[in-house]
Amino acid sequence: MTGKLKKMISIIAVGFILLTFIKPGQVLAVEGVSLFTPYTGLSATPGETINYSITVINSSPSIKNMSFSVEGLPDGWQYKITADGREIKELSVRGNSEEKISLDITSPLDVQKADYRFSLVASDGNSNSKLPFLISISEQGALASALTSDQANLQGNADSKFTYTVTLRNRTADTQNYALSSSAEKGWGVSFKTGSDSVTSVKLEPNNTQDITVEVTPPEKVKAGTYKIPIKATSGNTSAELELEAVITGTYELELTTPSGKLSTDITAGKEKIVDLVIKNTGTAPLTDVSITAKTPPNWESEFDRSTIPEIEPGKSATVKAKIKASDDAIAGDYVTTFTATAAEKSADATFRISVKTSTLWGIVAVLIIAGVVAGLYYIVKKYGRR
Repeated sequence: MTGKLKKMISIIAVGFILLTFIKPGQVLAVEGVSLFTPYTGLSATPGETINYSITVINSSPSIKNMSFSVEGLPDGWQYKITADGREIKELSVRGNSEEKISLDITSPLDVQKADYRFSLVASDGNSNSKLPFLISISEQGALASALTSDQANLQGNADSKFTYTVTLRNRTADTQNYALSSSAEKGWGVSFKTGSDSVTSVKLEPNNTQDITVEVTPPEKVKAGTYKIPIKATSGNTSAELELEAVITGTYELELTTPSGKLSTDITAGKEKIVDLVIKNTGTAPLTDVSITAKTPPNWESEFDRSTIPEIEPGKSATVKAKIKASDDAIAGDYVTTFTATAAEKSADATFRISVKTSTLWGIVAVLIIAGVVAGLYYIVKKYGRR
């Protein structure tokens, strides 16, 4: 056997060996070309568009011209391949360099909850390079609308304004104009805002979302408890509902009075008077750090045996002694002093009418003066009257 014949037999044998490693239907990769993106397995919601930034790497010394396609993408899914913001069909990569492309994958709105696999294929006409992907749809899709909130339950007192942030999503294939409404119990105030504007409706493009602020005001004298606040977004043949909750912890009520309920007294000019003040918690929630102040007439003085009460439980009361001193030069008449009890949540006033009497000493002095005048007149008449 000649050397030439041996060489041909060796080449044929090598060819047969290589063929045994190539399975039927398998395509060789484009020589020197690879596709790379760091995140090939992602989670998505129905109708969401995922953007992949992909690097096309040409490690060969020659220029590679490639076209792109997506294999295995389920029916109803859409894709778009772009570079520098423009959709592309082919790409040329110089030797030993790389280029960036973007792959956008959009799932249908009514997609099933499952894992979906597909591949991006780069082809030079003779062979292909593939980059596999996995998208996990995290929830069951539907051609519908949805109202959601990360915090649908809020707690506060009866004087609070409850503010919720809800998200409206249009999962239909058409633009929708949603009317916003609430069926809360009578007395509850419910308003809707987008940004700083009050609204009664919002317009949404397909698969778009809108954050809406819902402000809820409880009625007066509302009792402690949990209350349901149903809201609804309605458009044509689609609608979405969400039930919010407001937990009322109690009401804040404060009353300032006296043990007898009488809000008047009298005082002598320049003298002091002690007044007992009763601060009552008539609400259903505790009141803390209740302070007492007084607004008196000019040049009058006031002080309290304690200016702050640490806490008053619901249905309980506390008594404070107020010392009032009238001005030395106060003339007889009625004066007004206003006492105020203030907590962080509530305050109450009590207006006192105080009658000022002149000092007894001045009355005695006046009598003595009059008596002196009379005695002087008597002396003058007696001494000079007969002349």
